[in-house]
Amino acid sequence: MEMACDERREFADFLASLELEQWDEGSLCSQWRVRDVVAHVVGYDELTTAGLAARFVRGGFLVNRINEIGTGDLAARSPQDLVQIVRDHIHPRGLTAGFGGMIALVDGMVHQQDIRRPLDMPRAIPSERLEAVLNFALYVPLIRGAWRARGVRLAATDLEWSHGKGPEVHGSGEALLMAMAGRSDALRQLDGPGKERLAQHI
Repeated sequence: MEMACDERREFADFLASLELEQWDEGSLCSQWRVRDVVAHVVGYDELTTAGLAARFVRGGFLVNRINEIGTGDLAARSPQDLVQIVRDHIHPRGLTAGFGGMIALVDGMVHQQDIRRPLDMPRAIPSERLEAVLNFALYVPLIRGAWRARGVRLAATDLEWSHGKGPEVHGSGEALLMAMAGRSDALRQLDGPGKERLAQHI
């Protein structure tokens, strides 16, 4: 939970540094602008169990539709409002607080990179935090990193982390995380004899 709070705090500080026009730039999430991704990150925090169930029903139990419903109203808010909403939710609540805050940590880290990569604004992610997310992202249902990495060995070049067996794919831990999350953009920073196989799974 402490890591999740740190991740959200850094996310809010990063968002506060963006120029007005950057909020309407595209992200790595198809059809989502920066403001849509931000709205998604905090879009579940205020929902009660009943509210969450109602959103799932309203969305027909389709993940993309459920997420679209959750971002709609929030995304229309001003950048200043969105930054403040993130600051008001530094400590995850509701669904994102699950697994001791790990859902918020994984979701927040991946989506912050979804924004940073297209804007060409990289960051140095603390290694302990990144390693925790890499391990969880292997098996969390909505990422299924281990499934995408089947048949290859992932090896981080900037921290002590690896997973799997087969031809190796190596690169930064951040790039490996984004590849496991299905972001083909990350393949540009990866190398090794297993890269083509990994690319086929993304």
